Order: sequence, then structure tokens, then C-alpha cells
Amino acid sequence: MNPSEIYQRNQVTTARPEELTLMLYNGGIKFLQQAKAAIDKKDIAKAHSHITRVQDIVTELMVTLNMDYEISKTILPLYEYMKRRLIEANMAKDSEILNEIEGMFQELRTTWAQAMKQAKSV
Repeated sequence: MNPSEIYQRNQVTTARPEELTLMLYNGGIKFLQQAKAAIDKKDIAKAHSHITRVQDIVTELMVTLNMDYEISKTILPLYEYMKRRLIEANMAKDSEILNEIEGMFQELRTTWAQAMKQAKSV
């Protein structure tokens, strides 16, 4: 393992749950951007790989939702929609759908980061 991989692994294993969620949002955005770049280069295999990573991230976000909170009941259908659209984007290698999902990820990340800041100041 190279030093970068060790650092990333340590970041994940020592992160608090709310930080892990933020990392998932950041990862989703990163892989969406990589998928769009791969589509532009007509690298279908790489695009598929990156979109699949985003699907895995959405799945992780879904399974870690705490359904005891009312907001989770609102977010779950959004994640389900995102996952469905990612499958469509992967089948068609459609960057427009990826742009839509990236916008959702960015909005979720911004909202989550603000919630983390507010929780720290309480």
C-alpha cells in the first residue's frame, strides 16, 4: 500500500459517522465527474466503472439512513430515484443524467456540511 492509500484508509477508519457521510457525498461527486470525462473520451469501460462506484455510494447512503428520523423517510425516495437514474445513465452512457445526479449530490453535500457546522455550534 502506498502512503496515499494508507492516509485515505486512516481517514475513513477514524472518521465520525457524519464525516463519513460527507466523504460519501464528495466521493460521489468525484466519480460522477470522472464518469463524464470517460464518456467524453468514449472510454465505456471506465465510465461504467465510475458510475458503478457512484451507485455503490448511493447504496451505502441508503443502508446507513436512520429511519427513526422523519427526514430519512424523505431522503430515501430521493436516493432511490438517484440510483434508478444512475442505472439509466450507465446503460445509455448519458452525461446529462450524470449532471442531474451531480447537482443533487452537490446540494446534499452543501446541506450536510451546513448541518454539521450547526450541530458543532449547539
